[in-house]
Amino acid sequence: MQNPHDITKHFEQAVAEYTSAPFCVALDNCSNALFLALLYEGVKGKEIAIPKHTYPAVPCEIIHAGGKVKFVDSEPMLTGSYPLGDTTVWDCALEFTANMYLPDTLMCLSFTGPYKHLKLGKGGAILTDSEDAYKWFKKARFSGRAECSYHVDNFDENPVMGYNFYMMPEIAARGLLLMAQFYNLDGTKKKNADLSLPYPDLSKFNLWK
Repeated sequence: MQNPHDITKHFEQAVAEYTSAPFCVALDNCSNALFLALLYEGVKGKEIAIPKHTYPAVPCEIIHAGGKVKFVDSEPMLTGSYPLGDTTVWDCALEFTANMYLPDTLMCLSFTGPYKHLKLGKGGAILTDSEDAYKWFKKARFSGRAECSYHVDNFDENPVMGYNFYMMPEIAARGLLLMAQFYNLDGTKKKNADLSLPYPDLSKFNLWK
């Protein structure tokens, strides 16, 4: 019997190759990617500076991971990607292009919504060059499971207290098919311009204080 999780692995390999990231872990959305990346980074108790004009999930995930939000002045129109404070975590929801990976970072991608270059309806990913982070993310996104039947899994081997953030194979299959649009007929990679979207000023609300 074929392992359906192989489809998700093939999609991850395609994204890693296109972005030049050593490793890619696919998730169900970018918000959960940010949360896991911040959790892995260990931001508990730390103040994380982000633009005051950004997607509302960003400050939420900082707080969920135990950090504190510091809003900094920004333009209402957000473009491309930005780092979350002094961490290695990047919000790349508005960037997806060839060879985009920056060494020693955790770059969180979004495939959710009508404006993204890769339109999967809902989806996200983390790019990394750390094998340790890659292995942790794979289990953390999948209820602490390895990519096999939980009836035969060994949960005591490299244990991770996981979450249900896995990208389903049927979504990964669509992503794998659509990755072809980012290549020319001669096999060279196409470049995508960074997206720009307007966001509200989140600093005026008390929710994240």
